Amino acid sequence: MPDTDLGSTLLALARQAIAHRLGRGPEPAIPDDPRLREKGATFVTLTMDGELRGCIGSLRRSRTLGEDVIHNAVTAAMEDPRFPPLSAAEFDALTVEVSLLSEPKFLEFSGEQGLLAQLRPGEDGLIIFSGCRSATFLPQVWEQLPEPQQFLAALKHKAGLPTNREVAGLMAARYHVQKWKETEAEAS
Repeated sequence: MPDTDLGSTLLALARQAIAHRLGRGPEPAIPDDPRLREKGATFVTLTMDGELRGCIGSLRRSRTLGEDVIHNAVTAAMEDPRFPPLSAAEFDALTVEVSLLSEPKFLEFSGEQGLLAQLRPGEDGLIIFSGCRSATFLPQVWEQLPEPQQFLAALKHKAGLPTNREVAGLMAARYHVQKWKETEAEAS
């Protein structure tokens, strides 16, 4: 199957998983595609009227791709701590996006400018780690934060770190995504 077919399959699994959780459909059946049996890491992003309604994902490949997208879809709909659980009445207005993550690669850098110089706006997702704290932004976040310094400062904030904290002692890894998003017609 070409990647567009994989994307359509992942979007359908995500939507079916949410529908099932809301009592609006049968349990999703993972198609017999070897790619769906491989370990995979996904993020599922839910929007309504162009506004974020939930986003949960995996950074590590700990489940099969099919299981991961189902798990993250239900979790984004029902357990994103920023939002109340999705209601059945909201389901038809929901738009689903699935991002399939590449394996993160750790970056070597000395100082903030060294880290910023390695970032490719619009292409790289970034994970930062400091002790027990970590946070990530998908590459899609560059649309709202196009400047690398802004992007990094907001990511530090998300991790609970001071935005002006020097990067000494931080670890960082970048990744890429393949992403697929329902069109308005598919969402209805």
